[in-house]
Amino acid sequence: QVQLVESGGGLVQAGGSLRLSCAASIRTFSNYAMGWFRQAPGKEREFVAAISRNAISRNSRSTYYADSVKGRFTISRDNAKNTVYLQMSSLKPEDTAVYYCAAAFGGTAQALGSIDYWGQGTQVTVSS
Repeated sequence: QVQLVESGGGLVQAGGSLRLSCAASIRTFSNYAMGWFRQAPGKEREFVAAISRNAISRNSRSTYYADSVKGRFTISRDNAKNTVYLQMSSLKPEDTAVYYCAAAFGGTAQALGSIDYWGQGTQVTVSS
C-alpha cells in the first residue's frame, strides 16, 4: 500500500520560509516523478512544483515550477530516503493553502490527471 506523508507545514509571516517534506512508502520511489500541488479555500487544486524520476545524478534531474512560485520555491528529492522536499522562501499571503505531495509513474507530476498517489496534505498559512 502506497502512502505519501507530508510534514513541515505551519504558520509563518510574510517573507518567511518553510520546508515541506513528503515521505513515500513506494518500493520503486526513483521510478516516480514527484510533485507538489496546493489548494486554497474555494479554489481548485493547482500545480506548484515537480521533479523528474530516475535520474542518476542531481544534475540530470529536471524540475518544473508554476510561474507564481518560480525563484522562491525549490523542489528536491532524496531517493535514498524516499523523500521529496519543497523549500519555500519569500512566502506571501497568497501562498496560503493546503499543500499536497503527489507521485506520478507515467507522467511528469505536473498535471492533475497524471497523478497516481496523493498525500493527505499539510496546511501552510502565511500571515501579512
